[in-house]
Amino acid sequence: MEKDYPAPPEYERFKTEIQRLTGIDLNAYKYQIHRRVHMLMQRWGISSYEDYFKLIKDNETKRRDFLDYITINVSEFFRNPQRWWELKDNVIPHLIALRKNKKLKLWSAGSATGEEPYSLAILATELGLESKILAMDIDQGAIAKAREGIYNIRQIAGAPSEWVKRHFSTIDSEKVRINADIRQKVDFRRGNLIEDAFDESSFDLILCRNVVIYFSPETKSKLYKKFYDALKPGGFLMVGATEQIFEYRSIGFKSAGPFLYSRPE
Repeated sequence: MEKDYPAPPEYERFKTEIQRLTGIDLNAYKYQIHRRVHMLMQRWGISSYEDYFKLIKDNETKRRDFLDYITINVSEFFRNPQRWWELKDNVIPHLIALRKNKKLKLWSAGSATGEEPYSLAILATELGLESKILAMDIDQGAIAKAREGIYNIRQIAGAPSEWVKRHFSTIDSEKVRINADIRQKVDFRRGNLIEDAFDESSFDLILCRNVVIYFSPETKSKLYKKFYDALKPGGFLMVGATEQIFEYRSIGFKSAGPFLYSRPE
């Protein structure tokens, strides 16, 4: 059973300063994320929250390490392949038929270092869509890395080989780069999913996968309602393989398959 992490006044101040510096509200997360904050503090041999924050603020490398450890920016192309083939074979063809055009509005919410939105851009290209992908993340460093489009070859192991040949260029024996035409189809923006307003009734498909796992139940409910309002009637929300929305009916969603929800037409 989860419990709240003991929160001395010094930690409350630390959380406030971290939110001002990075935009991340640690209070919106469950117990595990606070445990990660303190594990990293111990790993660095720091005993004072003041020193911990000062190091994160003044040392760009440590700030990058802190954000990576907290937001867990690790991914791969076409992660959980069966979900991508569901999009390819059913969801996107259904949306094309419903909208009667191939200009769909697609959003990767919590885009990390770009693997998901670029996967979506490749899929859209393969299906002949005339779509630009919105990719949003709170971490400016992750966005900068995503814009470079350089990845370890291990990260494309789940991509169909013919798609790899068409959409990636080899840098060396360990690195590849996503081709410029795909990079240009993704619009990376910094944004805070919890605090920012979304464009209502605007999107045909939203992917928010492996992002909310550490959010508190209250934060999850608020975010899922915002996603519902951001979808056009008939639009879809796909969540991660551990992120089932139990209260989807009360929000207004219909279940459209495993980890897939739709806003009724």
